[in-house]
Amino acid sequence: MARFQLESGPIPLHHQVYLDLRSALDSGEWAVGDRLPAERDLAQRYGCSLITVRHALGELAREGRLERTRGRGTFVLPPRIDHNFAGTLSFTAEMRRRGLSPRTTIVAKRTEPAGATDARILDVEPGSSLVYVERLRTVEGEPVLLEQARLPERRFPGLLDVDLETHSLYDVLAERYRTPVARASETVEPVRLPAREAELLGVAARTLALLLIGVAFDGFGTPVERSQSFIRSDRTRYRIERAVNRPNWLRSLELPHVVADVATAPVGPDGGG
Repeated sequence: MARFQLESGPIPLHHQVYLDLRSALDSGEWAVGDRLPAERDLAQRYGCSLITVRHALGELAREGRLERTRGRGTFVLPPRIDHNFAGTLSFTAEMRRRGLSPRTTIVAKRTEPAGATDARILDVEPGSSLVYVERLRTVEGEPVLLEQARLPERRFPGLLDVDLETHSLYDVLAERYRTPVARASETVEPVRLPAREAELLGVAARTLALLLIGVAFDGFGTPVERSQSFIRSDRTRYRIERAVNRPNWLRSLELPHVVADVATAPVGPDGGG
């Protein structure tokens, strides 16, 4: 006999199964690493076909909640870490605000000559000395992000002597060098991880990841840092919040009390704020 009663109506059966499974995962019915019951058992649980169950499991797998392996079964994955792409908080500060335990480890630090691309982007002479700092970011002990940053040594002498495992790089630039970062230009694209970066992030080589490339500028518009960050796409999820400009005629149709209700509505765990 089915443990969950599916209802006929506008909501497709597979989506009803998906919603109940998602609720079960959120409530901890199955913990991270647990194997879900077999598809036939789930079909009996819901009183539906195997196709309906497979469709629901497929949706959860696409969301990164489950991992389906032929011959082994379906396993619960840890929830992805949300990071605000347009946020002003540092990675460490945002993770702590979410109640997580972040840690930064220096992988490499050195000076190196500026190649043609770095020299052009950082507006320095080719061959001039750059500070290179590579840091591995972990959350709850699991590596999620590998950051590689380059800055002009002439502008930031002694930077390699600073403890950048416990101090924010941007805070150091602002407080020690009187160079606060005013804005950053960033692009993100999917890549296959090189072998070295994959090993540091604890995944197989050629695993699909996100590559975030950024250039930071001071208040005068001078570039001060060029960075690239390899981000595990199976453990992180970037969020983008943006304002939408509406024409005046549409704004005039908005009801004040409706706007107020939206503004004071409680924000869920995925709603930011």
